[in-house]
Amino acid sequence: MAEYIEKGTWVEIHRIVLPAGQRASQVPGETQQVPLEMRVKGFLAERSSLGDEVEIVTSVGRRLRGMLTDVNPAYTHSFGSPVPELLMIGREVRTILGGTRGGG
Repeated sequence: MAEYIEKGTWVEIHRIVLPAGQRASQVPGETQQVPLEMRVKGFLAERSSLGDEVEIVTSVGRRLRGMLTDVNPAYTHSFGSPVPELLMIGREVRTILGGTRGGG
């Protein structure tokens, strides 16, 4: 029996936008060999189950369709590790400009 996810739940969908071989001609050959995929997070428009074709409403109000792949998805991107040489730039610039905020 399928487990239902309620309308309004934060979810992620997946859809193939362009199949492999149908990418633009200026796209490198290696890239043309894989499909162009879309993954989008939003609020589920109707009660559904994982794997269903669903509609979501994004946080800016766009309505998109795709296969329901995740419930309460995490944001997994990052900006990487801090670069030590860049950590003090704000403080140094304020000092040079005569600012009063010391920061960090």
